[in-house]
Amino acid sequence: MYVIEILLKNTAMPMSVQRKTVEEANTVYQQVLEATKSNDRSLLELSCDRQPEKKIAVMTDSIVAAQMYEKSGAAASGKTPGFVSYAEIAS
Repeated sequence: MYVIEILLKNTAMPMSVQRKTVEEANTVYQQVLEATKSNDRSLLELSCDRQPEKKIAVMTDSIVAAQMYEKSGAAASGKTPGFVSYAEIAS
């Protein structure tokens, strides 16, 4: 399973959706990147493969960062990949 996380302005926790294959995850990741590059304010709606009832909609001008990673790698290391918080940098 692959996770695509989106960090929004003035929001501490990233939003995420999951895809079963790397190809599907790359498609969503590229969709997010293209939406942020477009410079027009629009709504980006995404759904989750793992939890089909989970849907998110974000304004593209609110996206600060996006990342994609394989979920199985996070469980093995004990620390999940993600955006670094200021608290982690300070310690």
